[in-house]
Amino acid sequence: MKTLWELFNAQALSQYWTDVNAHMGDPFLGTQLFPASKRTGLDLRWIKGKNDLPVALEPSAFDAKASVRDRIGFTVVDSSMPFFREASVLDEQTRQEIQTLLASGERFAEPLIQRVFDDASRLIDGANVQAERMRMSLISSGTIGITGNNKEGRNVSYNINYDPNGSWGSTNVVTLAGSDQWTLANKATSNPLKDLNDAIIYMKSTLGVTPTRAVMNSVTFNNLIATESILKALNPVGYPNEFKSLAQLKQFVEGITGLTITLYDKMYASTVNGSTVQAKYFPDNVVTLLPSYALGNTWYGTTPEEFDLRSGSDGLVQTSVVNTGVAVTTIKEPHPVNIKTVVSEIVMPSFERMSDIYIINVA
Repeated sequence: MKTLWELFNAQALSQYWTDVNAHMGDPFLGTQLFPASKRTGLDLRWIKGKNDLPVALEPSAFDAKASVRDRIGFTVVDSSMPFFREASVLDEQTRQEIQTLLASGERFAEPLIQRVFDDASRLIDGANVQAERMRMSLISSGTIGITGNNKEGRNVSYNINYDPNGSWGSTNVVTLAGSDQWTLANKATSNPLKDLNDAIIYMKSTLGVTPTRAVMNSVTFNNLIATESILKALNPVGYPNEFKSLAQLKQFVEGITGLTITLYDKMYASTVNGSTVQAKYFPDNVVTLLPSYALGNTWYGTTPEEFDLRSGSDGLVQTSVVNTGVAVTTIKEPHPVNIKTVVSEIVMPSFERMSDIYIINVA
């Protein structure tokens, strides 16, 4: 019979997470726009320009123990670097339950073991949440901001501006005003097709970039297709009684503009003032025009766990790395007797192609 340590360790957990995600049909958009890369350390000065939703892995201070995650929610620890670390524990009671079931045969323990694996693998999901939050924040605003409170009351604030002098914002961001905004109240006056085509012409003639796709969420797209200018263009005679499906409307906008419309509605769980809420990776009322190529890289540094613990320590510690730079560490602790899983990452996207995107704040 296998021991619990043989069943539940960093290597087994990493392999479990990799197998579960190997055939994921709906990956993060940011992994396409910012491919993963690895470097030793992470010099910020170098960087350029409750529903089963994964909860963002918490930022952590160096030389601080990983806080243990509750079933729902997360806490935040202040740090001067983009370092994230959090832990879960296989406690003594659960260990006893598994050992009892294992005595009757491994298959009897499988459901409980899988639940423990799922709990721990959510920490890896949380690490990937933070990377996607950063990437989507960059293409929708040009900045990264992650804030919160930890259990000791210290505030955390990662506010990284990739456009410190405002020059990029003056040429690559436009904000619609008044009756031009894409809102239901302005459906008779706004003209999204003109706004998109004006942006395309500007990008080609001024930025020297040919956009091929537009990223927005469904809230923004529904405001776009509700405008009278769209509906009249679709059917001048039958308006307003002609019904068109979402697919037909999307195809029409793509045909007129030549852009592929990407509706990005993925969400994650976040903690605000002690309550768990659902949040959007890509915000409402923002449209970002992009070229066909990658915009930068998702850089992963080497965490203290990967650097110091990967070789193990007297059989009590094991560290494995998944997804380029997410370190998974399991630790056998003698008192109380449990197995702690620590997931950590140092991550920050670079934005070398920042000047090749164009953001329209439509409302």
